[in-house]
Amino acid sequence: MSSRFEKDQKRRLISSYFSVVLSIALVLFLLGLLGMLVLNAKKVSDHFKEQVVLTIYLKESAKDVETKQLEKSLALSDYVKSIEYVSKEQAAEIMKAENGEDFMDFVGYNPLQNSIDVHLKADFVTSEQLEKISEEATSKNFVDEVTYDNDLVNLMNDNVKKISFWVLVISGIFTLIAVLLINSSIRLAVYSKRFTIKTMQMVGATKQFIRRPFVWQSVRLGIIGAVVALIGMAIVLYYLNKTFSELHLLSNPVLVTLLFVGVFALGIVITWISTHIATQRFLNLKTDDLYY
Repeated sequence: MSSRFEKDQKRRLISSYFSVVLSIALVLFLLGLLGMLVLNAKKVSDHFKEQVVLTIYLKESAKDVETKQLEKSLALSDYVKSIEYVSKEQAAEIMKAENGEDFMDFVGYNPLQNSIDVHLKADFVTSEQLEKISEEATSKNFVDEVTYDNDLVNLMNDNVKKISFWVLVISGIFTLIAVLLINSSIRLAVYSKRFTIKTMQMVGATKQFIRRPFVWQSVRLGIIGAVVALIGMAIVLYYLNKTFSELHLLSNPVLVTLLFVGVFALGIVITWISTHIATQRFLNLKTDDLYY
């Protein structure tokens, strides 16, 4: 009978530990993913901003020397990430591929213009900067016009600001939820030992002596949960980097390492604080209150 009771108690204890580790791992995993989003939010927004194209259309009278000089000056500019010269013949081929038919069969000639596609650095993709660059380019007498999608730029910049704000708000809320969930799981685990705590207190054990094994046990569970969360984060980060290689998610290993260390430390700190508070509560309870 005694053996069966001990087995039942051991099973309950293992189940309690498992639920605590699982709770910690899931919460830290989601918190880590949110951390990755925060760290890479600017990188992602910069990537999309740099897809915006400013197109400089050249006049038919533009000389090769003038075109080359313009390309060289653009390439050396601080605001330019990359440029690409597109001849009218290349533009016709691109349009033919997009439409699935040769429009020159109907028109009889190629009405398109030679152009230079300019990809700007993310910090310069604003309406003010684009307007300034556009005016500078159109001041040259061999440039016909400069076009870019101003509405898209404004929409993108507005959305980046909104997303950044809400990511910070959600990060704060989620961190609070994470602390509460882990704290709740640990309190349940300590609750199952409340009679043991009170018995030790009644035979003269100090609060620090009683609290120490509970804290160390919870810290060990926190470490296990953090390791599980970090393994999950590493797998997700690996596949995201493989799928979206152009974002270079692993280009800054220092930040990635700091994030992983932060998640690991958070698992230890939260479990330590939560256990300290939970044990303190039961240490301060009267014996009659343990049954409620």
